[in-house]
Amino acid sequence: QVQLVESRGGLVQAGGSLRLSCAASGRTFSSYAMGWFRQAPGKERDFVAAISWSSGSTYYSDSVKGRFTISRDNAKNTVYLQMNSLKPEDTAVYYCAAKIGSPVPGTYDYWGQGTQVTVSS
Repeated sequence: QVQLVESRGGLVQAGGSLRLSCAASGRTFSSYAMGWFRQAPGKERDFVAAISWSSGSTYYSDSVKGRFTISRDNAKNTVYLQMNSLKPEDTAVYYCAAKIGSPVPGTYDYWGQGTQVTVSS
């Protein structure tokens, strides 16, 4: 069992940066692949980025590739999402999630409560 708690998001101007973090409970955090997803108003939840348990593999959606960076610190039971060059279309509720096995593909088993990120133009 893993419990996930995202940091507070926020309001940022277009072109700005924001870092989200997600703290996980449990002693087996290092066993889980971690992912970030987002859901904009009126849209389905979409994949953003994912990272393997060892940080050896990372994956990004085309829409954020080159702008966002996912990383993790297993000693701190925390995964991060560094978001640079933010655009208004990045506005969404962001969720972190955890699963056993490869970061992609597959269904994530554990989810955080979500945090709002708003990018103003």
